[in-house]
Amino acid sequence: MKKIECVIMDWAGTSVDYGCFAPVAAFVDSFKSMGLTVTPSETRSHMGLTKIEEIRALFSIDHVQDEFRRNFGRDFGEADVQECYKRFQKILFDTLEDYSLPIPGVMDVVNRLRADGIKVGSTTGYTKTMMDVVIPAAASHGYVIDNCVTSDNLPGGRPRPFMIYQNMIDLNIGSRFSVLKYGDTIADIKEGVNAGVWTVGVVLGSNELALTEKEVKELPDLQLKARMAQVRNRMYAAGADYVVDSIAELPALIQDINEKLDCE
Repeated sequence: MKKIECVIMDWAGTSVDYGCFAPVAAFVDSFKSMGLTVTPSETRSHMGLTKIEEIRALFSIDHVQDEFRRNFGRDFGEADVQECYKRFQKILFDTLEDYSLPIPGVMDVVNRLRADGIKVGSTTGYTKTMMDVVIPAAASHGYVIDNCVTSDNLPGGRPRPFMIYQNMIDLNIGSRFSVLKYGDTIADIKEGVNAGVWTVGVVLGSNELALTEKEVKELPDLQLKARMAQVRNRMYAAGADYVVDSIAELPALIQDINEKLDCE
C-alpha cells in the first residue's frame, strides 16, 4: 500500500517560535544598526529564504535603497549585505535559545506520527551553525526529530527543493509521493511544490499570520477568521495541496491522503 512515510517540518513558525518572531526581530534590528529601516511586515514577506538571501531581498526594496544612498552617498553593494548579515547573526545568536519553545500540539503530533511509523525530517532557512543552537534548545523542551537539513553545501535553499531531497536521502525515503512537507511560509509551500511532494501549510502560529498566542486569543473572532482566511488563500495560491488551522489536523489529513494513495 502506498502511504506517507515522512513528514518534513519547518522550524520557526511551524514547530517552534509561535508567530516566527526570532528572525523578524533580528532582521529589523540589524538594518536599524546600519541606519536603515525595514518593517516586520517587509521581513515576513521574504521569510523562509536563507537568511543571507532575505537580507539581499530587503536591501533591494526601493525605500531601503533610497535610505542607503542618503546615508552613505552611494548604492549598496555585496560588502554591505555581508556586513548586515554579520550583524544579523550576532543579534540572532543572542536570542535563538529564547525562541525555541515548541508550538502547542507539535510534540503530541510528532509522537503520534512516530508511533505510526512515520519519520520526521526538517528543513529551515537557518544555517547549520544557527541550528546547532536551536536543535538542543528545542530538545531541552522535549522536541526532537529524526533529521534536520540546512542549505549549507547544497545548491540552494528555499524555494528550491534540495533540502527536501536531502531529507529523503538521509531518511531512506524512495518516493516523493510518500513525503509531506509542512510549513508556515510561502517559501515553504513553494519548496514543497518544487519538490513534487504533498504540501501542507499551517495558519495558527505561522509567519504569515504574524500573531502571538496572546494576540490570537484576544483578537475578535470575526477579525481572526478574516486574517486566517487571507493566510489560507495566499498558501493555496502558492500551490499548497492543503492548508490546516493547526498541527492537530495533520494526523487525520495524512490518513485521508493515505486512503487516496491506496486507491490509485
